[in-house]
Amino acid sequence: MARMMWEAVVKHEGLGKLRVIKGSDKNIVEQKAYLQELAWEEQWQKKLKAEDKKLKREQAAREKDEKKQLAIEKSEEAREVIRSIEQVLHYTLSIDDTIDWESLKDTSKFGKPTPSKPQLKPTPQKPKESDPNYQPILNLLDKVISLKKEKKIIEAKEKFYNDHRQWEKNKQKIEEENKQLIIEYKNAVKKWEHEKTVFYAKQKQNNLAIEQKKKDYFSGRPETIIDYCDMVLANSKYPGNFPQEFDLNFDPETKILIVEYALPAPDHLPTLKEIRYIQSRDEFSESHLSNIAQKKLYDDLLYQITLRTIHELYEADIIQAIVSIVFNGWVKAIDKATGQETNTCVMSVQAGREQFISINLAMVDPKECFKKLKGVGSSKLHGLVAIAPIMHISRKDKRFVTSIDVSHELDESVNIAAMDWEEFEHLVREIFEKEFTQSGGEVKITRASRDGGVDAVAFDPDPIRGGKIVIQAKRYTNVVGVSAVRDLYGTVVNEGAIKGILVTTAKYGPDAYEFAKDKPLTLLDGSNLLHLLERHGVKAKIDLKEAKNILANK
Repeated sequence: MARMMWEAVVKHEGLGKLRVIKGSDKNIVEQKAYLQELAWEEQWQKKLKAEDKKLKREQAAREKDEKKQLAIEKSEEAREVIRSIEQVLHYTLSIDDTIDWESLKDTSKFGKPTPSKPQLKPTPQKPKESDPNYQPILNLLDKVISLKKEKKIIEAKEKFYNDHRQWEKNKQKIEEENKQLIIEYKNAVKKWEHEKTVFYAKQKQNNLAIEQKKKDYFSGRPETIIDYCDMVLANSKYPGNFPQEFDLNFDPETKILIVEYALPAPDHLPTLKEIRYIQSRDEFSESHLSNIAQKKLYDDLLYQITLRTIHELYEADIIQAIVSIVFNGWVKAIDKATGQETNTCVMSVQAGREQFISINLAMVDPKECFKKLKGVGSSKLHGLVAIAPIMHISRKDKRFVTSIDVSHELDESVNIAAMDWEEFEHLVREIFEKEFTQSGGEVKITRASRDGGVDAVAFDPDPIRGGKIVIQAKRYTNVVGVSAVRDLYGTVVNEGAIKGILVTTAKYGPDAYEFAKDKPLTLLDGSNLLHLLERHGVKAKIDLKEAKNILANK
């Protein structure tokens, strides 16, 4: 059953950044999205502060002495930017790239304050009939004339009764208002307590999910290894507006991690070297890196990013789940010939754990180290020359699973990995015939065996690059180890061939790739075979699990 994937789109308008975060756990995806938003907002606030500082500095630079000082400061800033790019690899060597799981947890307190108690209105004082205010004021005449006295007594009583009725009305109104305030306060407290409970429940749920993700990682679950590596690279801080986009795939069978990494384009790098203030003209003059220096800085940066990425992943991999890392560096840039944006793989390298961790990165020349690792790439990376990745993630190829498309040449029920060995032999022969006969070559079957393999020899007539090529195919359902590659190399030497090609329906282990690195050998796995078939109009499928069941029952 396909596992459910969650995704969250994080966007920051100010920085012009967009990132799609994917993962198998909703809580982790949301937590990563939340942390990414915080990081970008921090960057944005720093940028705003920097821009504000720049504005104030430029305003203060109206006087010539201040402008001269400003030029000195800006020159130092420019040099610091260049230095930070030159030290991209060294920067990470002093940092522990291991993920701190506790730092991912939310330990914040519920921030909403407790509702304030209402200020109740006081009840007005009850009027008393005995109060002087309600006593008639009688003079001598009033005492003599009884009617006048009676009238004043009645008026005083009416005043008391009127004030008493008004007091009762005011009292009732205030009591109702106070009652409403108390009800609203109790509701506010109830709502606050509910929000607090929800906050801590969600916080606990997220933290438990992180703890579970940690346990899953230490148990070696493939999807959590990918999530972990994603966090490692996302935490890596680079200068400037570098893309920092990547795609990861981990094969638990071969323990190979493939990293498809978006590298900065040449025009993403700063070129400003120095700013001078020309007092006589009251203006600033900029000095930029030469064309040669720009190209050197760019090439060196790409080699550094490659080594840095591999280093960070291996250093953080404390459970040593990864045996080998394949790094493919891609650059998005405008093709000056067409004016269209292209995405080109310009460098690819595979590095085994033991070999890589033995390297002293603090002392290496990045380019020479890349070459020592048998990395593939143009000698001038700034030229953005496309190369074929050593291995690549092929998520879009849905045929390498149980549900696939097939052509009329192969029945839908035919699984290449479970084909009869003779049928597989003819399929391999035919496809390589199509491949080599395009240039006038020919393919001959030399030996076949019932182990699902086939040996063939191709003859390329090209006078410069041509010659004999040994082809071996392994109809396997398990990982192909280094022994098969050694056997092919021995055949190449014995036959006096210029090259050997090993094709399998399965996958290769990292030791197989390591052995083939510096030898005239090409390793094509099941995915490569499917692509080769498709290139010649043949659609097929490979389902290793199904093949194992079929072959086991024969």
